[in-house]
Amino acid sequence: MHSKEYALIVAGGKGTRIKSKLPKQFLELNGKPVLLHTLEAFYRYSEQINIVLVLPEDDFTIWKEICKKYNFNKPIIVQKGGESRFQSVKNGLEKIEGDGLVAIHDGVRPLVSEDIIGASFRLAAVHQSAVAAVRLKESIRMTDQDNTKAMDRSRFRLIQTPQTFDLNLIRQAYQIKEDTSMTDDASVAEKSGHVISLFEGSYENIKITTAEDLIIAEALLNSKSKN
Repeated sequence: MHSKEYALIVAGGKGTRIKSKLPKQFLELNGKPVLLHTLEAFYRYSEQINIVLVLPEDDFTIWKEICKKYNFNKPIIVQKGGESRFQSVKNGLEKIEGDGLVAIHDGVRPLVSEDIIGASFRLAAVHQSAVAAVRLKESIRMTDQDNTKAMDRSRFRLIQTPQTFDLNLIRQAYQIKEDTSMTDDASVAEKSGHVISLFEGSYENIKITTAEDLIIAEALLNSKSKN
């Protein structure tokens, strides 16, 4: 029997680094807001998926206007975010009842593929966690105030989302006290004593953080539409 599948989409960005008054999840990408691309990716994976969207309360009005403008009427549960990503994810988990699997994903990763979403659920069903990651392409160095040291890049991974978990595991993990070392859901789960399983993500699964990222995302979308 398949576990029930949920997606928890966290969209609390402010657009500071992208120098935009509009939060980056609402910026237009190929004719529609970034966030709609992200949500549609999960519905392409499965029309039956249950989605919780976590937004700052101040953005609820913008979201309603977007739904109306783009005729987006999927049965999404909207939850108010917190002061931090940790608090926002914790709030989102409160909207999910029962057992199953949850894919926690950045609202500003609009190019996530159905294959990656599906892989995350399949692997989490076996290992209780499945975190998308990619290998480093460039050389890296570790630095302190006085020295730098070359590092073996094969030992490191860039972590992406989705980060998919057994619901009971991640609910229990989010009961621990928040601290600044926990920058994503995997670090929360790890801090609470769980082993994290990685799987191969995609270099196309970029996070929209700067103006350059929007240009790259648009180019990738255009490339896909030609294939």
